[in-house]
Amino acid sequence: MIGFALKRILTAIPTILLVSIAVFLLIRSIPGDPAEIMLGEGANPDSLAAFRAELGLDRPLPVQFLLWAGHVLHGDLGRSIFLNQPVAALVWDRLLLSASIILIAVGIATAIAICAGLYAAWRQDKVGDITVVALATLGLSLPSFWIGLLLLLIFGIKLGWLPVVGYVAFSDDPGRAWQYLVLPVVTLVIVEVGVLTRMARSSAVEVLRLEYITHARAKGLSERAVLFRHALPNAFAPTLTLVGIVVGTLLGGIAVVETVFTLPGLGRLIIEAIYARDYPVIQGCLLVIAIAYVLVNLAVDLLYPFFDPRIVLE
Repeated sequence: MIGFALKRILTAIPTILLVSIAVFLLIRSIPGDPAEIMLGEGANPDSLAAFRAELGLDRPLPVQFLLWAGHVLHGDLGRSIFLNQPVAALVWDRLLLSASIILIAVGIATAIAICAGLYAAWRQDKVGDITVVALATLGLSLPSFWIGLLLLLIFGIKLGWLPVVGYVAFSDDPGRAWQYLVLPVVTLVIVEVGVLTRMARSSAVEVLRLEYITHARAKGLSERAVLFRHALPNAFAPTLTLVGIVVGTLLGGIAVVETVFTLPGLGRLIIEAIYARDYPVIQGCLLVIAIAYVLVNLAVDLLYPFFDPRIVLE
C-alpha cells in the first residue's frame, strides 16, 4: 500500500505542475494591473513602474513563474499584494474553516445517502423508491445560493434561531461558532445528498441482483442483515469514489455558500483576491486546492480495498 501511495503521489506531480502553469498564465490574462489597482488610476507612471518592479511584474513571464515555483518548493507561497500578509498563513486559516464545513456536510450527506439509497434499492419501483428519487432529483435541481438564502430567511430572520451575518472563530467561542456553521452545513447537505443518494441507489440495485444476495436471503437472514452486512460493503465503493470527487469539487466551489453566509473561508478569499488582482493569493489558493484534490482521491483509492476485497493495491 505504501508503494502504491508513493506511485500515485509521483504521478500527481506532473498534474500539479500543469495546473500551476495554467493558473499562472490564466491569472495574468485577467484584465487589470495590480499596481494600478493598489496605487489608483491617477498614480504617477514612475510610481507604477517602481511598484511593478517591486512585485516582480516587470520580468518576463517564464522568469516570474520559475521564481514563484522556487519559493513554493521551499514552502513559501509569497506575500499578499493587497493584504500584505504571508499567503501560506492566509490560506491555512481560511482552509481550516472551509474544510470543516465541507467535511461535516459531506459526512452527513453520505450517511443520509447510504440509508436512502439502500432503502430505495430495496423498494425498487415502489412508492418509497419513487419518493426518494424524486427528493434526490429536487435537491440536485436547487441552486446552493437559493437554498442558503431561503434558510437564512426562515431560520435567521423569521424564527431568529440562528445568526444571519458574521462569523465567530472557534478559538474565540466554540459554542457560538457552531451556530454560524449550521446553515452553511445544512445547505451543502441538501445540495450534495441528491447526487450521492442516486449513486448509492444505483450501486445497491446492481448488488441486490447478484447471486450471493439471493443465497444470503435463502439462508434466512433478515433484510436488515442482507442490506447492511452483505449489500452495503460492495455497493459503497462507487459512492466512495463520488464522495472524493464531491469533496474536491466543493473545495474549489464553496465560494457561493461562503458569500451568502459571509464566512471568511477559502472560496471567499479567492473571490476577493481575483477582484484585487492579488496574484500570489490566487496562485496559492488554487495550488492548495489542486494538491488537496489529489490527496483526497489518493485517500479514496487507499480505502477501496476495505470495501472491495477484489481490489489489490500494488
